[in-house]
Amino acid sequence: MKVKMRKIKFKNIAILLSAVLFVSCGDDFMEPDSISTFDLKYIYSNVDDARNGVNAAYSYFNQDAFRSRLSNNFCGNTDIEHQTGWNSEGDRHQIWNLKANPNNRDLDIVWSNAYRAIRDANIAIKGITDSGNLEASDAATKATFYQLLGEVYTLRAYWYSMLIYYFGDVPYVTNAPVAGDDFYLPKENRNKILTGEIQNLINIEEHMQWADQVRFGTEQVNREYTLGMIARLSLQRGGYYLTPDLRMVRDADYLDYYQLAKTYTSKLMTLKDRELPKDFRKIFMDQVKFQNTVNSEILFEVPFSTNSGDVGWNIGITVDGGATAAHSYGSGNNYMAMPPTYYLSFDSNDKRRDVTCGLYKINTSFKKEFVNSPLNISQGKWNRADLTTPPGSSSAKSTGINWPMMRYADVVLMFAEAENELNGPTPEAQNALKRVRQRAFDETTWTQDVDQYVLSVSQSKDSFFEAIVDERAWEFGGEMIRKYELIRWGIYSQKMQETVTDLKKLNDDAYNGTTQYPDYMYWKLDAAGEFIVLNPDTKVAAAPDDTWTRVPFLRDLGSAAGMYKDWVNRDWENYIDKGPKPGVARYIFPIPVIAIENSKGTLKNDGYGF
Repeated sequence: MKVKMRKIKFKNIAILLSAVLFVSCGDDFMEPDSISTFDLKYIYSNVDDARNGVNAAYSYFNQDAFRSRLSNNFCGNTDIEHQTGWNSEGDRHQIWNLKANPNNRDLDIVWSNAYRAIRDANIAIKGITDSGNLEASDAATKATFYQLLGEVYTLRAYWYSMLIYYFGDVPYVTNAPVAGDDFYLPKENRNKILTGEIQNLINIEEHMQWADQVRFGTEQVNREYTLGMIARLSLQRGGYYLTPDLRMVRDADYLDYYQLAKTYTSKLMTLKDRELPKDFRKIFMDQVKFQNTVNSEILFEVPFSTNSGDVGWNIGITVDGGATAAHSYGSGNNYMAMPPTYYLSFDSNDKRRDVTCGLYKINTSFKKEFVNSPLNISQGKWNRADLTTPPGSSSAKSTGINWPMMRYADVVLMFAEAENELNGPTPEAQNALKRVRQRAFDETTWTQDVDQYVLSVSQSKDSFFEAIVDERAWEFGGEMIRKYELIRWGIYSQKMQETVTDLKKLNDDAYNGTTQYPDYMYWKLDAAGEFIVLNPDTKVAAAPDDTWTRVPFLRDLGSAAGMYKDWVNRDWENYIDKGPKPGVARYIFPIPVIAIENSKGTLKNDGYGF
């Protein structure tokens, strides 16, 4: 089922609500102006105004804290996405290099906006629960208010999940601001926060509506997404985390949370199962074409208006534009590249590779050409040049392309992971893995690429887990969730070391003449102007004719055997052996200095080597 996109107007709604509530948006998140009981009762007395109130919590997706930071910029480096941080002291470079200081403006933006979103969610929760509409005699009104309550609980849980991943233990604010309250809260244990947020979602999800029942479909938090979030948060709660003394640990009750993940992925797969779309590329093309599809792959996506959003500007295929360009699609770059190790990890038959990894860019002549180097393999899932209406030659940001928050394949793989952790690679776990792989391969090769592959990795719990680690990489490359997975699996530093080791081996084998992979690639545009590569994953001695252009591929990783480009040596070094503790990636960042100063002594940066 597909409908034309009807985007929630975040900006206007947020302005309207702040005018009614007089809520402060200053830097001191701990001490906002208290809300008016009269205004709150007025807003939440009817469905339309309550909708506007809840939409205030959505509005923070339209701030830089999310659209260019949490959605993608903050999420490197990993084994499948990376960026160079050591060559600059800029805010985002500090984050990529795991050396951010408390004055980092990007950290302040994320911290402040997260707590503003939480504040507005808390206001909405109070307004809804105090309104009496959850007990309304009118069934439609009651159902709508429960749905609204589920939305704000889910949004609040998302922001707490992110705060915990980036700052560890943080203040746990669950009440709307009221005059006389203590706004200067100390840090709360991260797992206590996650436990509370998971329970809130468990309590509300049965009262929520499916995406095909709500007005904005997958552009609105719905029951599918909330069920998926219960599973995602449960795996975070049951996963590993960094302690202030720089150890990666997980709590003794972790299996209880794997059981929750299994229970709620199973619930969604039972109540609202759907076939995974066969065309992997179309999932993301629908976003670029502003098509909202329910009962399909995407469970929830952030709806950016046509003058907002950074997808296709700082993430996606590189497009060279400007006033002198021969096209009107503007300019888009790519802040996160795919390392060649990731590109070459794909099976040759895997359809996801060429969707996920962009080996080409679009030049000012509106023609495709090979990317500058293997450092610049882009996230190919989004391309501003595929927009139905060109946004203008001088355009850059604000493409309006939505950002996927969760896909159904994620739910299926979370089920497989949880089932394996609890019971080993059972037939149920194997079948879930098969469902995802079947979409990735031609049916003619399923015997080899699906059935035999899954059988081969199902010999033990450990081998099946490794297969899940790999499958999630191939399925979600460029969607910027890998960092969080490596953290909760407790293998962040290990995977970084493997990446560097493998990159060096690829370079050495290329210069020693022992590689099976392309030391050089050969590309051209065919008669229809389409970009094609002669040898996408194999070494060839030469091109068959002079219509092909030769470019260095693995030969561009270094200058000789044992001689590597700086980015190979340095992009991941603080994740491996140059950080405060070798073998531990210190992914936790300091609380921003402004928050420390405004906390009246309740917050400080202690532990983690700060």
